[in-house]
Amino acid sequence: MIKTFTHEKLLRYVYNELPANEHQEIEQALLHDAELATVCADLLLAQRCLDGLKSAPSPRTTDSILQYSRTFLKAG
Repeated sequence: MIKTFTHEKLLRYVYNELPANEHQEIEQALLHDAELATVCADLLLAQRCLDGLKSAPSPRTTDSILQYSRTFLKAG
């Protein structure tokens, strides 16, 4: 019997957010379902790409925010 998994469950698998029994269930399915393995590989690739992105604001943005917040100090 082929079991289907939701996209959410596959994402939780990729990010190691599943309980051990569900994690193992997906790993077993990946061994026997090439299409599922392809989808999972795509999610892993997307995860690596997203994790590599810069997640901090640029110095210019930070300076703009700080400059804006200083206008409130002057008003008081």
